[in-house]
Amino acid sequence: MRKLGLGRTGIESQIQEEASRLVETFAYANGQPLDPLLPVTNALFNLIAVLVFGYRFSLEDENFRKLIGGLRFSSKFIGSFFHVLYELLPWLMRHIPGPHQTTLSHIQFIYDLAKEEIEKHKENQSLHEPQDFIDYYLFQLKRQSKDDPNNTYDEDNLAECIVDLFIAGTETSAISLQWALLFVTNHPDVQDKVYKEIQNVCSSGLICYRDRKKLPYTNAVIHELQRIHYVLSFGIARRCKKDVNILGFYIPKGSIIVPDLRSVLLDPMHWETPEKFNPNHFLDKDGHFVAREEFLPFGAGARICLGEQMARMEIFLVFTSLLRNFRFQLPKGEGKEGKRKEGRKEGRKEERKKERKKERKKERKKERKKERKL
Repeated sequence: MRKLGLGRTGIESQIQEEASRLVETFAYANGQPLDPLLPVTNALFNLIAVLVFGYRFSLEDENFRKLIGGLRFSSKFIGSFFHVLYELLPWLMRHIPGPHQTTLSHIQFIYDLAKEEIEKHKENQSLHEPQDFIDYYLFQLKRQSKDDPNNTYDEDNLAECIVDLFIAGTETSAISLQWALLFVTNHPDVQDKVYKEIQNVCSSGLICYRDRKKLPYTNAVIHELQRIHYVLSFGIARRCKKDVNILGFYIPKGSIIVPDLRSVLLDPMHWETPEKFNPNHFLDKDGHFVAREEFLPFGAGARICLGEQMARMEIFLVFTSLLRNFRFQLPKGEGKEGKRKEGRKEGRKEERKKERKKERKKERKKERKKERKL
């Protein structure tokens, strides 16, 4: 992954290129209403595609549309409690109908496509000049001895790695950017402040990831949006390697541990206003950006998200490129997200009141029947 440029300027230049293409796509709309989901997802998906396959997909590509649909459904499933059940009880869940079965079929499609690409790479392989992840993996596979009992390199494992890269590297960042664009659309004051800061620092030329140090408010807004609009409620399940006692709680060896990311990201012990958007969570009194240990949208520990650095770069570079070039606002006739939520809340309150009235009527009828019997 390092040879492919992950964590270095190589991947940053690819992100900048996709961000520029995305700006062109948005500009082509010429101010007309546009759903940003597909073009944003396409840009992030193509970053992984170039890294893994060595080429980009077009918006019209049938495989691209199938992959995007599958990734979108899979990401929703991974962020649900149903996924936790599947991780804990896979032997049982395989025999039970539910959203996990649809997810498995989508994953199988990605897996089959990966196997096809592996075969194409084997036919046109250049061992001396590997160009993408599949080339590097096949090169390493050829170097490994098949008789080595510790050898973990095989084509099935390669296909599984490709599935993981697409699922983990596309939809999560796309969802984060969707939330970011929706929020600044509904909060023009935040959008204006971000725009002014970007203009003061990067009014022209390419925006680089290192520029985040000169954009403390913008960086804080991005972090706060990832905190309050977290993509995953739970991290990857872990297995305890030995008996452990933590804060008086005994955890025996072999126990399955599921990190509850939501409890950390919305913990009132660590965040001043955990349920409200507040960029000051990541700013000191002088307006400088402050990294927070409690900020864990990518998980924690030795098995933290492999693509964390890439995801951070994607979100920062795409968000700042779009905010520098466009002003986002809702189409005429569309209300603010907050108003819609308030309307839903009021509706729920009315429903609860009606349910309580019905329950009271039932209780009164029961009491009257008892009185008649007496």
